Amino acid sequence: RIGCGYDVHQLVANRPLILGGITIDHPKGLLGHSDADVLTHTIMDAILGALNLGTIGDLFPDTDPAYKDSNSLDLLDEVVHRMTEAGYIIGNVDSVIAAQRPKLAPHIPAMKTCLSNHLNTDIHNVSVKATTTEQLGFVGEEKGMAAYATVLLTKSNAD
Repeated sequence: RIGCGYDVHQLVANRPLILGGITIDHPKGLLGHSDADVLTHTIMDAILGALNLGTIGDLFPDTDPAYKDSNSLDLLDEVVHRMTEAGYIIGNVDSVIAAQRPKLAPHIPAMKTCLSNHLNTDIHNVSVKATTTEQLGFVGEEKGMAAYATVLLTKSNAD
């Protein structure tokens, strides 16, 4: 099964910047009900899409105070639990973060390690890339960040 995900969050002062479960030193962070980890949210949506289970907004609504300031990795663990219960494992994940700044390349290995651990898959099954938008649009103007992900789920050998 194949799923795709897309997410956007606004950059604001006085918030930590968390991407792929990693806190990155930057003067602005992403605004959201949870920690606003745009990359992890995108991967969750891709998995949920492949499973035909809706979106993270359906599962973890921003109107529910229980999810206020929640760690996106905890939410990812719940999505992975649902994936496993449905009899699937990660075949591979391909993702892209669109951000003008900061430079994300030095942080990608740590993101891949963190995400692969929470996805219960080998690090070689998780691709994280970063790009700018050449100073165009809300990403280029440093008003926000976006992320895209595609995931392939395969039946687990346990079935």
